Amino acid sequence: MSTIHDFSALQMNGKSMPLKKFEGKPLLIVNTASACGFTPQFAGLEALHQSYGSRGLVVLGFPCNQFGAQDPGSNAEIAEFCQLNYGVSFPMLAKVDVNGAHADPLYQWLAAEAPGLLGSKAIKWNFTKFLVAKDGAVLRRYAPTDTPESLATDIEAALTA
Repeated sequence: MSTIHDFSALQMNGKSMPLKKFEGKPLLIVNTASACGFTPQFAGLEALHQSYGSRGLVVLGFPCNQFGAQDPGSNAEIAEFCQLNYGVSFPMLAKVDVNGAHADPLYQWLAAEAPGLLGSKAIKWNFTKFLVAKDGAVLRRYAPTDTPESLATDIEAALTA
């Protein structure tokens, strides 16, 4: 696979969504969790979606229960939590594994394209973020501690590239 547009993601309703539908738009892809210290970042992610969505940015959330079992709910429970508590209106996809033998192929590719600190390919924790260019190439990986607000300059650059 050469770009993100070669992948599909499973929606919470169980239907496949080809990421090719986002060709020409920058993407911010985030592995999320509902009971994590970083969970309040949902508000910042929603703010990015509201601020930049009309200009083309697509935020995609992928719930993951691999870190401290901090997202044990069903897809429906997770969707309800995100909407009720943070007003999330950006697409939340079906729960995935981001590491290990059962890691989602999209996350295997993202981690290989943008290794973390010291070249690590593993996702270290919830709310690791990947910014993807309009052409489907990965621009950058961000740590869980990088707040959504701190990505604004890079998002602006991706939107105007």
